[in-house]
Amino acid sequence: MRTMVKWILRKLRLMQLADYGRFLIQKWKMHAKNRDFVAQNPDVVLPPNYLLYESFQLDYARYYVNGRKTAEWLTELILPYLHDGRIKVLDWGCGPARVVRHLPDLLANGSQICATDYNKKSIAWCASSLPDVQFSVNDLMPPLDYPDSSFDLVYGISIFTHLSEPAHTAWMNELQRILVPGGILFQTLHGEVFRAKLTQSEKQSFSRGELVTRGQVKEGHRTYVAFHPELFVRNWTQSLELVKHLPGSEQNGTPEQDVWVWRKP
Repeated sequence: MRTMVKWILRKLRLMQLADYGRFLIQKWKMHAKNRDFVAQNPDVVLPPNYLLYESFQLDYARYYVNGRKTAEWLTELILPYLHDGRIKVLDWGCGPARVVRHLPDLLANGSQICATDYNKKSIAWCASSLPDVQFSVNDLMPPLDYPDSSFDLVYGISIFTHLSEPAHTAWMNELQRILVPGGILFQTLHGEVFRAKLTQSEKQSFSRGELVTRGQVKEGHRTYVAFHPELFVRNWTQSLELVKHLPGSEQNGTPEQDVWVWRKP
């Protein structure tokens, strides 16, 4: 039923409007809990509510505490593949810095941490609030404002999950361009565990190894969704060396994204 309602909203191009209504409901529901978090953590700088909701959920504790946990998980997973403790890293699609704000505490002294996003409001807030990270704005399509071979690590958490197939091709080429030889690319994608959320026709496309996208909304917005069969991913990234693939699983009724880690030859 929910899938049908969302399909109708997309066809009527009302998905983003409906999503804003969901934001208002969440803001009301989370008001007391978020107020308590602010009272208990007065030194934690938080983004404006809609920026937080648009990139994650309107839950201050989950944004900050789980953001820290994700940053710790990411560094534990990735650092063994990098030869030097001091690295140059890019958070591609950082949003309101849920993860990247914690990296200065987790990486070796002398590491350079950069972050970029196409949402100008998010970057404006990040740049004015988090001085230990270098923030910049990018467009929906490449290029990025970095020279070739700039980064040891480029990561994106649920970014390709909101982009079209042409954008997949363009951005994969661009991210490889800015990686040093031997550099690591880390991405999370909607994999096999999300098949249950697809319509019958979408499942058929997914089974053929085709990227499945749901549009009728602004590309890059949280309501624009892409689903990634393994065959598509392997063909799309064949110029890279696959280091690790962790298929997503369902946790407490919620599907988790696949983790993919590649090395640039």
